[in-house]
Amino acid sequence: MKKLLIVYHSKGGKNHEMANAVYKGATHPDIEGVEVRFLRAYDALDKDLLWADGIIFGTPENFGYMSGALKDFFDRTFYEVEGMVDAKSYCVFIGAGNDGQGALSSITRICKGYKFKEIQEPLIIIGELTGEGKTSCEELGMGMAAGLEAGIF
Repeated sequence: MKKLLIVYHSKGGKNHEMANAVYKGATHPDIEGVEVRFLRAYDALDKDLLWADGIIFGTPENFGYMSGALKDFFDRTFYEVEGMVDAKSYCVFIGAGNDGQGALSSITRICKGYKFKEIQEPLIIIGELTGEGKTSCEELGMGMAAGLEAGIF
């Protein structure tokens, strides 16, 4: 059984809806060989990173950066897992009011420090979350889970 960790933050509601859609895709009934842990950034710990085979990070864009809660997660876990999570697969979803590039850049830089391996294009939803956006979130979660289950990453 492969293990997928979804770590996200949401203050408003958009990123919570996005995270729920990612979770829905990751737990699709056709995917049977993946266990999913779905945690808010403040609740996720270093042991969750060690447990996971793949990780999906979700954040709103706050002041052109990732949320403080996701940054806090990275701050609390980096040295505790250093050298033990190399090459774990990850991908990102961002709910943006601007272009999401500052948040993406900071997450990408930090994930390089962990030596994670990006396996999907980041999903950035600018403005309101539409039905199409929710579908894209589901596809992100399903793609990561299916890839883990198939041993692709």
